[in-house]
Amino acid sequence: MTTTSWRHLPPPARAIATAATAAVDATRERDKDAFEAAAEQLGALDAEQVGLVLGIVVRSLLEDLHPDGLDGDDIRAALERAVRSAGEWQDVDPQVMVVLLVGALGVHEQGDDDQRPSPWALARHAPLLVAELLGARSFATYLGNAFTEIERSQIHDI
Repeated sequence: MTTTSWRHLPPPARAIATAATAAVDATRERDKDAFEAAAEQLGALDAEQVGLVLGIVVRSLLEDLHPDGLDGDDIRAALERAVRSAGEWQDVDPQVMVVLLVGALGVHEQGDDDQRPSPWALARHAPLLVAELLGARSFATYLGNAFTEIERSQIHDI
């Protein structure tokens, strides 16, 4: 279990960090009860903010895993691994994983909003994807870097 303290973050960011960490930890441990509780907490938070933070984490992981660039085969392989791994112990919707991957890469599928996965489904699948991409890497490091990137972008927007 991760022991990083997020006290330095503002309350909304701290809530995301705490819930996301609990969900990723539960995923790594394949603890269904802990995962359900953490995913429920994550799903209750601001979906746009959660998506921004975890999207940055996913994008950073993909960039680190593929420093020479990412192609369609790399994305397909990442998707297959994530769905297969999570499917061993959770119900997984591959389409939700696709939305998470393409969203993290800045590619937004055009389509009917009624077909877009619910914020709850996205919050539930994101930790499964993140845990698969992380491998043995530190989630706290990637999460901290995501908050730093967000903070920098907000300063530059002023």
